[in-house]
Formats: sequence, structure tokens, C-alpha cells
Amino acid sequence: MTGPSPRAAGAAASASAHPAIDAVGLTRRFGLFTAVDAITFHVAPGEVFGFLGANGAGKTTAMRILTGLLAPSAGSATVAGFSVATEAREIRRNIGYMSQKFSLYDDLTVRENIDFYGGIYGLDDATIAERRELLLDRLGLASRARALVGTLPLGWKQQLAFSVALLHEPRVVFLDEPTGGVDPITRRRFWELIYETAAAGTAVLVTTHYLDEAEYCDRLSIMVDGRIAAMGTPEDVRRDAGVATLDELFLRLMRPGAAA
Repeated sequence: MTGPSPRAAGAAASASAHPAIDAVGLTRRFGLFTAVDAITFHVAPGEVFGFLGANGAGKTTAMRILTGLLAPSAGSATVAGFSVATEAREIRRNIGYMSQKFSLYDDLTVRENIDFYGGIYGLDDATIAERRELLLDRLGLASRARALVGTLPLGWKQQLAFSVALLHEPRVVFLDEPTGGVDPITRRRFWELIYETAAAGTAVLVTTHYLDEAEYCDRLSIMVDGRIAAMGTPEDVRRDAGVATLDELFLRLMRPGAAA
């Protein structure tokens, strides 16, 4: 995939900014099994943070904690300034979330989906109308506003779902494999939308199995068996591991000895 337009120098938020996500020793156990094992990381406002790991590594459980859907067993975390342990409702009001499975309603029109989620987010009618028009213009969907979402190509559905997740202007947005199954051109456009979102000050935590996409993150972490095995800028984690590509590093972490 040809990469999106490069981020402007200084576009990523300063690490000294008050964190949008701040996790310290975050842990989740299910009986004797530890799914998330004392992970510590932060995400600054306006930062694009890649949250990587193989299936079963613990990243989905960690995301459920950070989005207020699951209580931690130990450690602490704040999201948008609210505690995951005691302020889950406030967290959900201040975040956006896009699942890897398409989350809008195929049997509603584009306009109806936008209006429906605007109401769920607590926006008044005037604000919904204003933001709906801006969203439709930005995506080039004004002429399809009354089309059923189920008739849209997958790439347009994904871009619409992302934009709807931002309708209430959240401080943090979680994207769970947002570009799965879409073509390279749509993936590039999606990352341009991610960059626009981050440039406006929203923190973006994104999971992806496309390691070329991970190179577009300001920083990233790689989870293995519930722990963070590597973290830093893409350049830093490659240099520290002495590898040329993230693919090599991922293979080394997932299958020790395979790259020996």
C-alpha cells in the first residue's frame, strides 16, 4: 500500500501533554489465567498509537478495560481523564469506538444512521444536522444520504463508521482493525482521515494486523502473552531490536528462535 501523506513535523502531540490514556500496571485475570499482565503505557492527545499483537495476546481484553466495558483486576488507568475502575460511564461518553466488524445498520439510510448515533451520543437536533452535513461533504456522500448503508461499498461503510464514531467529538477514539478487507486506495484514504483526526487533538488508539500500517503510527506497542514486549516509535523499536522491518520484529517476538 502506498502510504498516506506524511505527518507534518510536530503534528504528533508532545509526550509532556496530559495523557489521553494513562495505564499503569494494568492487569486483568480470569481465574488463574492472566490475559493482561501489568501493562504500562500512555497516549498523548493528538497521538496515533498502534496497539499490536497476535490473536490472543491480550490487546482486545485491554481495549475492553480502556473503553469501560471490563473492570481491571489490578493496576490503574485513566481515559480522557476518567478512571476505568470507577468512572466507566464518563469514559464511554468521551470516547469513540469503531469495531473491526461493521457497526452501523445496513437497513437504515446513511442519514438515518448518522441521526441515530447522534441521538445516542446526546447531541441536540441542530448539532446533529450541522455535523451531518459536514460529515457527508467530507466523505463525498451527500448524494447517497438517503441510500441504505447496506448498498454502500465496504470502503465507504468503513469511512462512514469511523466518521460516525467521531460525531460527538470524543477526546479518544479506539479503532479495532478498521481497514480489514478494504482495498489499498481505501486504506490510504482511511489513514488520511486518522491523521486529520489526530491533528485536531483527538488521541487515536488503533489495532491492525497490517504491519506496513503500523509504520504510520507515531508510537506503537507489541503485546505478547499479555505483556508489552516492545514499545516506541516504529524506528526506535526496529533499531532497538536490530531488525530492518516490523515484520522481522513481530516474527521474532511471536516465535522466538524462528528468526535466529
